[in-house]
Amino acid sequence: MPSEPTSDPPPFSHRVRVRYSEVDAQTVVYNAHYLTYYDVTLVEYLRARGLEDPALPPEPGRDFVVKRATLEFDAALRLDELFDVTCRVTRIGRSSVTFALTIVRVGEREPCNRAEIIWVYTDMAERRAVPIPDHLRTLLLGA
Repeated sequence: MPSEPTSDPPPFSHRVRVRYSEVDAQTVVYNAHYLTYYDVTLVEYLRARGLEDPALPPEPGRDFVVKRATLEFDAALRLDELFDVTCRVTRIGRSSVTFALTIVRVGEREPCNRAEIIWVYTDMAERRAVPIPDHLRTLLLGA
């Protein structure tokens, strides 16, 4: 049975600065880098929730894999801008977790970019979805 967050805790936030290597000739962030910003934020989210080494699988032979990532572009980020990436869990199913992520320039309110990313907990040897264990559900929800 899917479990939903019981309340709306404030989203996790991670601050980033646009680096030279992430922009094109017009000093606008190349679109693929937004996925990198989200990936870095998800790792920091896990670290903040107590996962000792987010680069290691949470259990031997099992790990989360990306099932879907959708991005919506509202405004371009430019070289050297500071921005915050917010992240929150919106749903945890039997084997999947859905994250809502947003990029907002520091000092502004309107998002530059929004994303929904779905991870599926996977048995890596069998390449099939497996149930998310209770301790990971607790960790993901920040409880």
